[in-house]
Amino acid sequence: MIVAGVMSGTSADGINVALVKIVWRERPRPRASGWMSLSLEFLAHAEYPYPQKVRYAVLEAMNAPHASVANLARLNFLLAELYAEAVLATQKRFRHKIDLVGCHGQTLYHQGEPAPFLGRNLAVTWQTGEGAVIAARIGTPVVSDFRPADMAAGGKGAPLVPFLDYLLYRDPRVGRIVQNIGGIANLTAIPAGASPEKVVAFDTGPGNMVIDTVTDRLFGKPYDRDGRIAASGNVLDDVLSHALRTPFFRRKPPKTAGREEFGREFAQQFIERCERAKKADVVATATALTARSIADALRRFVVRRRGRFSEFVVSGGGANNPTLLAMLANDLRPLGMRIRSSDEFGLPSEAKEAAAFALMAFETWNRRASNVPSATGAKRAAILGKISYA
Repeated sequence: MIVAGVMSGTSADGINVALVKIVWRERPRPRASGWMSLSLEFLAHAEYPYPQKVRYAVLEAMNAPHASVANLARLNFLLAELYAEAVLATQKRFRHKIDLVGCHGQTLYHQGEPAPFLGRNLAVTWQTGEGAVIAARIGTPVVSDFRPADMAAGGKGAPLVPFLDYLLYRDPRVGRIVQNIGGIANLTAIPAGASPEKVVAFDTGPGNMVIDTVTDRLFGKPYDRDGRIAASGNVLDDVLSHALRTPFFRRKPPKTAGREEFGREFAQQFIERCERAKKADVVATATALTARSIADALRRFVVRRRGRFSEFVVSGGGANNPTLLAMLANDLRPLGMRIRSSDEFGLPSEAKEAAAFALMAFETWNRRASNVPSATGAKRAAILGKISYA
């Protein structure tokens, strides 16, 4: 089966589409995990930036204290049209006929920890982009809205990518840390020869989110291309130390993060604390925050002894930032891990999250669970997502 995975992340910069071919090496038992029975072949990947007005509308809707219900409904249908157009364009460009679509949607709000609301304690999430519209436009079934089923089972709804990580990166002799750096950074720790129940995964904190916001506000650019601005600045150690005292970093896994923790308000306070520093120094410090928080999370929650994990596999947009990778290499040096790119394993770093939702859609279509309870904190395995038929 050829499946299109569609991802638009917390950076809200656009749409990623990955086309993958998924087959069973051997047919698993009904409702049993298909992990060991699946084979995934990467076929193609394409990116489509949001129109500027759409990106602005998405960013305004994220974690907004006040929002127009009418505009949120319109955004739900508008994004679905854009997702459908992206999938159709990718299908035409690479001449692959798809059988199924897995669409993550655009996260507008994610609160993994229960909080009081009208007399109840609720953990909630909201990904927008109407699956029924996508299915109607493309003419194939669509699996969307993956996170709520995990949360209904007591999980935090994230991270979900560890399902793909285990399939691609497990090894009988090599322990690997798989680190995705999107808007938010998240890791999957896979010990050598580990069963799925031994996988540990959680969000480590900001990935590109704070870097992008700071770069936009200070330089009027959506992101720091190739880390050039950060490379020209110096890290403000006092500001970095203060930011690393944010309570999220000390919270034990499983845990998730989003714009609720590291969005507009956090970035504004971060800039203000930098006071009259050079603008390049502010971007350099934001970049160092991502690198240091990843390394600290490894030391605090994952690495118990040197040598248990020998490889550190990087994916996501942050993998294209040489300055960030250099800072990471420096912070990881005491842990003795070799840094590798997910590209070395046959999957481009920018395509990994989209490919993950293609894989999860395949599992849902076959009525099998694809969350990782040890990563999300769910009480049980859960079949994720909702199916919209063409």
